[in-house]
Amino acid sequence: MKDFLLVFRTDYNTMPKASPEEMQASTKRWMDWIGGIAAQNKLTDRGNRLVPSGKVVRADNVIADGPYTEIKESIVGYSIVKAATVKEAAELAKGCPILKVGGDVEVREISVL
Repeated sequence: MKDFLLVFRTDYNTMPKASPEEMQASTKRWMDWIGGIAAQNKLTDRGNRLVPSGKVVRADNVIADGPYTEIKESIVGYSIVKAATVKEAAELAKGCPILKVGGDVEVREISVL
């Protein structure tokens, strides 16, 4: 089995504003989805959500504000799963709740040197 990074992306500007009840329902969908992967013994790290703001460090040692919200899709979180192939990892990503709000999941194999 290999480890794969699932990168969750969506447009912060178009994410629907949720009531506390909707946020609770959304959290349950995420926990159910992650729990299903864990039940298959394919969860390496459940990961976390990321806040919209941060810093970008450039090669010339300049530190700038970022990531830039004018970019259509921002990284909003991640998880690490175990799978035999990238195709299998992508199948696990199909159930991700981010897809229901217009986001996407990037699936990348983690290289072991």
